[in-house]
Amino acid sequence: MKKTLILALVATLCLTGTAFAQSMRTPHQAKPDATYSFGVGGAAAGPTTTNNDDSCDISVAPAATLLLPYFEVETARRDTDTFFTITNVSRLPQIAHVTVWTDWSFPVLDFNVFLTGYDVQPLSLYDIIVNGVIAPAPTGPGGTSSTTTPGSLSLANTANPNFAAVINCSGLPGSYNPAVRAAVQQALVTGIYNAPGFGSSCGSTRVGSDASTHTTTTTAVGYVTVDVSSVCSTTLPTNPAYFQSEILFDNVLIGDYQILNKAVGSNYAGGNAMVHIRAIPEGGPAGVLLVGNQTNLPYTFYARYVNGSSLFAGTSLNADRRQPLPSVWAARWIQGGATNFNTTYRIWREGVTGPSSSVLGGVIATSCAGVVNNSALTVTEIVRFDEHENPSIFNPQRDVSPVTPITLQLPETSNPSTANTGVFPATLSVPGDNDGWMYMNLNSGTTAGPANVALHPGIVRASQNWVVVSMTGAGSSAGLFGVDFDAAWLGNGCSGAIAVSSANATGGPPIGPVGGVPVCPLGDPGCTPGVAPYTGTNTTP
Repeated sequence: MKKTLILALVATLCLTGTAFAQSMRTPHQAKPDATYSFGVGGAAAGPTTTNNDDSCDISVAPAATLLLPYFEVETARRDTDTFFTITNVSRLPQIAHVTVWTDWSFPVLDFNVFLTGYDVQPLSLYDIIVNGVIAPAPTGPGGTSSTTTPGSLSLANTANPNFAAVINCSGLPGSYNPAVRAAVQQALVTGIYNAPGFGSSCGSTRVGSDASTHTTTTTAVGYVTVDVSSVCSTTLPTNPAYFQSEILFDNVLIGDYQILNKAVGSNYAGGNAMVHIRAIPEGGPAGVLLVGNQTNLPYTFYARYVNGSSLFAGTSLNADRRQPLPSVWAARWIQGGATNFNTTYRIWREGVTGPSSSVLGGVIATSCAGVVNNSALTVTEIVRFDEHENPSIFNPQRDVSPVTPITLQLPETSNPSTANTGVFPATLSVPGDNDGWMYMNLNSGTTAGPANVALHPGIVRASQNWVVVSMTGAGSSAGLFGVDFDAAWLGNGCSGAIAVSSANATGGPPIGPVGGVPVCPLGDPGCTPGVAPYTGTNTTP
């Protein structure tokens, strides 16, 4: 399979949530900051100390995988470009394997960036997608440049003991084949992965969203993953061999991104840290399974490509060891109108397709025909709160017949506006506040790659998500304001699925942090843990 994946999520919101709430088992509660250890026979021994290397909490810390949740590139005029930077914070050299995906989770391009110790490499997605240039080509004696020559504090380029015997890296890729570039650009703009002279294509089968749904009809959209690797190769994360023999587990990468938009009426810049996904536990060579379970995590970021393959079962589940991402979020919003401050959400969601090979465990393959299944994913619940704490929800028309279903359009990677009441609940006309916060339970209820229920009995696997809040000015205020920041997760990736709340389902859980409030810590003489009213737990977050 070729390299295209723009995470496109079309989310169908159907809040007949009472049945969902009744059928939902008690959500599994993760124990944060738990020392990674196994009991007899590979069973989880449980937490013994607080050790952040073993936490399911996502933070900005050196990681084994980086995720750029959403990018935009205006291909016709370069009005909009997205830059991202990869930094190696260790003295050992590292190989960063970069994959560019469409918004329907189809990989269209991958390449490798060789990083010397303490190296940093910025990349422009406009250069990659439009110019066909992946950073400058190596120069100097022996094909080296400053990007491949170690500094005074760095170790030699062969010093990493986890590199394959033949590294097969020659610095930065530089320019790549024009036919491939044309196919990549077309896939990210139009969703059609086909171009003259391009050997592998999907013909007229769509692998990403249509150009008419983008900011402009010439805007490329998608997302990017970056993994620490043992070798420079072109193996895609959709191939089980990637996890069998190539990826590494050293938490050594940090990354950030900037989106620059100078289009008329916009004129803003925003930036943020990339999503830092740690390997738990970290370290060790590629292609060697741990004795016992691979991680104490119930499922992982790449679970749908690992656990969805028959090559990984039993104690070899979750072989990528990457932390899973949350499903429940709290995000600020401002909706000031056409000439004022406004908010969009850059949303990444986990699709339902699994490995591209034939060794499947009953999941849909990542293929030209399969990825359309990532274009329409359900959302469990969205509730909008205004400044007066009033909730606004989607109310099905129960008083008229026929009932009209409510459908959300959220590609696996998307940038919907809060002003679009077809995606989010409408603001209330009274009191008419133009800001507040949004509760978003983005679990789709459908996942590929099961959780390790032997280690975590009772867990209900939730689909993974990430939400970036982007606030900008518009009209007369364009260029005066622009900021990106991550929304707050209300439960981490180990929390499991959360039922529809009491805002939409009678008897559902109240909206709030997973675990509930109020909480009583052990040893507090002023309250008793688990005894009313202190019935909340302090186990996530």
